[in-house]
Amino acid sequence: MFLALDTSTLTLSLALVEREGDDVRVLEHVVVGPPKKQSEVLPSVVGELLERHGVALKSLEGLAFGLGPGSFTGLRIGLSCVKGLAYAAGLKVAGVSSLAAVALEGPVGPPLFTLAVARKDDLYLGRYRHVDGRAEALGPEEAMSPEEVAARMAAEPEALALGPALSDYRAALESHGVASSRLLQGPTFPSAVAIARLARFPEQQDLQALFALEPHYVRASEPERNPKFPPLPGPPPTARLKED
Repeated sequence: MFLALDTSTLTLSLALVEREGDDVRVLEHVVVGPPKKQSEVLPSVVGELLERHGVALKSLEGLAFGLGPGSFTGLRIGLSCVKGLAYAAGLKVAGVSSLAAVALEGPVGPPLFTLAVARKDDLYLGRYRHVDGRAEALGPEEAMSPEEVAARMAAEPEALALGPALSDYRAALESHGVASSRLLQGPTFPSAVAIARLARFPEQQDLQALFALEPHYVRASEPERNPKFPPLPGPPPTARLKED
């Protein structure tokens, strides 16, 4: 039995699941959206979920977490909570791409463009294929404008788009020539259930790997991009960005 959660959007998705062969059985899936803030509700929601099922934190196999890309604030809040719980209870942690989790809710077969909001007029794009309960990556995750996403879709006429960004950017993509039939309805947030299905835990807890785990940053944050402020000590933002 383990917990899975995603905080890459303004909606918290949290699931308590059990292994069932190659799949998982969902004991409960909790969704908490705005106006509630994840920073205020996350620890209590986790505790209440475990209490409802009479489960002690230390008895869990581990914690599965959606690493993004997505909201910088949401990801930092979620991963800080996961690291704290895992360290305190000696739990293993598995990180999963939030865009891959979105792809797992798409149709089987065609190329899937999974989209999340990066900032105004800037989207995160993951290219995946849903195959046999897996999200097969077709390329690296990127950040680009709606116009660039439309151009990519024009170059891949079989591809379909889905994901949280379509709530706000469906009309923009259509204005750039993407047919409405290629823009799927939902999901509006990455599901913790999909995170759980994709999660693969290490053999044992590795504290060095746990402390080094970071969200999947596809681009630098706004403060890091602001030329008015000098960089903080430490590695440059580009050192944190996933290349593969």
